[in-house]
Formats: sequence, structure tokens, C-alpha cells
Amino acid sequence: MSPTHLECWKLLSDCVIKDTVDKMILCLPRGFAKTTISTFATSIHQVCYGAFFQVIIGKTEADAQEFIFEVRKQFEENPYIQYTFGQLIDSKRFTVNKNEIHFTNNCKVLALSSTSSIRGKKHMGKRPTHVYLDDTQGLADVLTDEAKKKKMEVYKKDILFAGDEPVIRNGKKVKAGTKFIISGTVLAADCFISTLLKDPQYKSIVGRAILVDDIDKMFANEYWTRFKEIYYDNKNPYSEADSKSYYYENEDKMKFPVLWEDKWHPLELAIKYYSDPIAMKQEMMNDASILTGSKCFFNIKKMKREEMEKLEFEKTMITVDCAVEIEDRHDYSSVCLGSKSHTGNRYIRKGLLYKKEFDDSVATVFDLLKKYDDVTHVLIEKNTFQGRFEAELKKLIENDPQLRKRHIEVTEKRQYSNKENRIRSIAGKVNNGFIIFCEEDEQFWQQILDYKGSKIGHDDAADVVEMFDASIDEINIIRPIKLYDRSAIGL
Repeated sequence: MSPTHLECWKLLSDCVIKDTVDKMILCLPRGFAKTTISTFATSIHQVCYGAFFQVIIGKTEADAQEFIFEVRKQFEENPYIQYTFGQLIDSKRFTVNKNEIHFTNNCKVLALSSTSSIRGKKHMGKRPTHVYLDDTQGLADVLTDEAKKKKMEVYKKDILFAGDEPVIRNGKKVKAGTKFIISGTVLAADCFISTLLKDPQYKSIVGRAILVDDIDKMFANEYWTRFKEIYYDNKNPYSEADSKSYYYENEDKMKFPVLWEDKWHPLELAIKYYSDPIAMKQEMMNDASILTGSKCFFNIKKMKREEMEKLEFEKTMITVDCAVEIEDRHDYSSVCLGSKSHTGNRYIRKGLLYKKEFDDSVATVFDLLKKYDDVTHVLIEKNTFQGRFEAELKKLIENDPQLRKRHIEVTEKRQYSNKENRIRSIAGKVNNGFIIFCEEDEQFWQQILDYKGSKIGHDDAADVVEMFDASIDEINIIRPIKLYDRSAIGL
């Protein structure tokens, strides 16, 4: 273990044994074994020593049920617990199911999802003695101000009121209050965890995976920049091995301190950073100050169009998001003509942003179909014109003697999922060069680089690139049958 693990156990001891802390937060990186050292180990310890009613709140019901399974497994199979404390589980006499365990010493552990209400939960007439919130905050809880507010309200109006306040008489504590043990990571400057960290009544431990003040500056130095160039060289089949060799040749200049040396290696953390800097900072660094602006695209890999058009592609399609109005204050219409290569890489062969009337917008897509004869599918976002764009484009294709022979599939699809989630899902692919853009389409890829959220600026280019990336693997290409002479197989 790392020294930080021992620091966490000291704070847990102050909370559940010495009773000097009622509310505590472990804000530590993803993968630091927060659940194991806090929720799991502490709840088992407290059952053994008579903690009457413990409630564990997980992000989902499945998380909660998995926790109960692991707790039960320890009490049924761990010989040290059985030897020291006896048989504490008897499913014939006491309730034992997916969500709760009633132990033979009358202690109880109940697991709930973060969407379940804890209001009114009691065991043998008593309120919870311990409440654990284990990574209950997800990305969906920080996408909007409303989501953040709702998360905090559930905690303050429901969870906090489920416990008891300590009883103080003549300046002396005569009854302990409910212990609230919270673990998680910072996802935004004003998220659930960030807000609680500012409250002085919560004792906290905050840790970062990389013990460097400015990771952006470090990963932009000459050595790490060269490592990134080697690692993401799509033309080199040995890029991963070559980049690691480069690191070990220059380890004395590239190695940096980490919070848990036995778990994390600089190479692993560097790749996480280059793949998705925002996710890395959220999940591993716990520093909301470096998340300001919610920028998620940091790097665009580009090729000249002439060079890109020499490549061979497996699938090609067009995605379209047409704006309703064309005034300056409104969104752009956006078009992405992209292809997938045999390596799986995505190539944005044409990215367009424009403000045109409806008929001109349809004509623009029609012209692309005429110019790029390998396009087989057109996907249009339906939220705008409710099927009209699809109908007009199909009419133009049917009236063209060349295009109607190509059997181009034109569909409109309504987007129900959260746009912010969809766009941020491709951040890693863009940043690491898996999605490659044409150097000449500067307006298009620059808008992606400038993207900071669907309520800030424009998201048109990022939206159609996400539509393309999500759909290109799913489309089916009907290829013409090739006929060969019998003599070709020796008959």
C-alpha cells in the first residue's frame, strides 16, 4: 500500500472507532482502491464489532448488489473472521438477500442505489449508524447546473436526514451521531464532491495520481511530445513498442512521481492523458481548477486532402445536421463526409460548415454524392426538418441517372441521447489521432478544437463527426457480385 492508504485508515479510525469525526470524504483517484479500503473494509470491521445498521449507497443497484455479494462472501469464506467472531451469517434464521444482510449479532448492512430513497429506513426501530456514499457521482450528474443541484438536494434533503445527530449533554457526547463516509472523485468545480470539500464540517483527504503541479506543461515538453508522436504514428505497426523503448531510453528525463508507485506507471498515466485529458484530470487528478471551461478537444491530427485521397477505404458515408435559420446568431449547417480504413481509423475527407437556405443545403449534399462515388449512406439528423431533407435529397438522387444506380441509402434519425455526452464520447478518438481531418478544412476542425460544451459557442462540427463515428461501423455495404469464367478455377 501507499502512505496515503495508511492516512485514510487513520481518518477512518478517528471516525468509526475514536468517534472524533462524524463526516469525512476520501477524494482519491480512480483505481486507488477507495471502495476496498473504506466502504468494504470498514463496513466489515464494524459488523464484527457491533455497528448496528450500516447503509451503503452505490451509483447503481447492480453496484449495491455486488457489494452485498462481496460482503457475504467474506463472512462465509474468510477463515480469520469465522475463527475470531464465529458464524455471523445464518440465512435460515435471518434475512440475507441481494440487497441486505441481517447478521446473527443483529447488525444489518443494507445496500441501495443512488436513485433510491433512504428516507425512513430503519432496522429494529433505529436509524442508520453508518452511511457510506461510494462513488455515487457520475458524469451525468455534472453535465448541467440542474443535474448538479439535484444531486446536492438529494443528499441534503434525503440522505443527511436519514441519520441521527450526536447527543451532547453538559459539553460531553453521550451518544454518537450517524457517520457519513463519502468517497469519490472531482468531476467539476461545483459538483457534489467539490461542494462538500469546501464545507469545514467534513474532514477530507484529497489525492492526485500524478504529483506534479502542471501536468499539461509536463506532457508538452520535448520528450513527452516526441513520445506522443511515436505512439500515435498510424503508419508504424510497431508504434507502441517503439514509444515504450523511447521512454526507457530517456526514463531519467521523463519519469515523474505518482501517488501509488506499486499501482501506477508513468507510461500508463501518460497514455491516459493523451487519450482524454479532461477524463484524466477528472478521474485521476481531482483538481477542479484545471477543468475550467470544459474544453475536451486538445489535438487534431491532419492530413493534406491530396494525400488522404490516395488511401483505400472500406466504408464511406455522409452525416448532416441542417440548421433552421441562417442568421449570424444561429448555428451552422454542418456536413461530414467520412470514411473508415481497414485499420479502423476514421478519415474526415470533407468537413463543411455553412449558412445556406434549405434548398441550397440539400444541393450541397447532392453535389458531394456526385463528386465522391464511394458514398453509400447519408444520415441526417431528424430533429430539424422532420423528414423533409431526406425526401428532397431522395428526389434529386432518383432524378439523376448516375446516382440512382448506386443504391444510396438516405435516412433521417432523431437524436434522443444527451448531445454533450455524445460529443465528449469521441474526445479520446480525436485527441489521439484515431479520427483524422483534412488540413484544408480549417474552419471545420477549428470549431471542434474550440468546443467547450453544447451551451458555449458552436457544436455543429463535433456533432456530425460524432454521428459519423457512431454509425460507420454499423452500416452494411452491398457489393456487386463478381462473375468469373469456369476456367479461372480449372474447370
